[in-house]
Amino acid sequence: MPELPEVEALAQHLRDNAVGRTVARVDVASMSVLKTASPPWTELHGRTVTAATRRGKYLDLDCDGLHLVCHLARAGWLRWSDALSPAPPKPGRGPIALRVHLGEVGFDLTEAGTQKKLAVWVVADPAEVPGIAKLGPDALDLDVDRFAALLSGRTERIKTLLTDQSTVAGIGNAYSDEVLHAAKLSPFATAGKLDAEAVQRLHASVQEVLRDAVQRSLQQDAARLKAEKRSGLRVHARTGLPCPVCGDLVREVSFADRSMQYCPTCQTGGKLLADRRLSRLLK
Repeated sequence: MPELPEVEALAQHLRDNAVGRTVARVDVASMSVLKTASPPWTELHGRTVTAATRRGKYLDLDCDGLHLVCHLARAGWLRWSDALSPAPPKPGRGPIALRVHLGEVGFDLTEAGTQKKLAVWVVADPAEVPGIAKLGPDALDLDVDRFAALLSGRTERIKTLLTDQSTVAGIGNAYSDEVLHAAKLSPFATAGKLDAEAVQRLHASVQEVLRDAVQRSLQQDAARLKAEKRSGLRVHARTGLPCPVCGDLVREVSFADRSMQYCPTCQTGGKLLADRRLSRLLK
């Protein structure tokens, strides 16, 4: 799933390549991707792209006051083309859900796999998008005191809290694994029970991991962002490989629709986490 660093890089790519261009046409290949009906997507036609921003993990393209907002979900992506085909994509065929023509250039919103969760809204105000209205503070905007206040009294596991977009916006499954590894914290630690030193360490890790990933992502074009993300991961999606810090094997806890990875030596004092949703540290 694209998270804060990748969405920020996509927003920057659109700022560099789309802002100032006119929307010639929008083709919708999958009507299910559209979550709004009024105003219609055709209202974007003829408008100038004036800004491209990131809101948590949402991408917001401002077209002269009318916003095309998208959430790429788990398997969605933005594919830019300097020579976009003028022919509309065929509905129901291939991964393309929506195409935006900006003269001869433009981009496709695509989604792989069978679970179609990519979502697009056309709104006058991004706050009309329910997920954006519920967003907590952006992960990169939090100082340590505000971060500590967000954790205070919370009973969730820290992994759960970090990925709760209404608490902290922008962090998903992959970067939460990376942040917790860098902070040397168990994903099952209770958020509200972390001592002051652990909170400071966790806050520093959030900033370091995300800012480093943003910098690496901004140096890549959109086509290489996925590969860049994978190359920078230390534990996420590296089950069975050696931890680059201590050499222990990276372990995994699997859930119904996702998994998380961690290093026992670095994060749990050598103890393994049981591989079930309501797991506790094995005795």
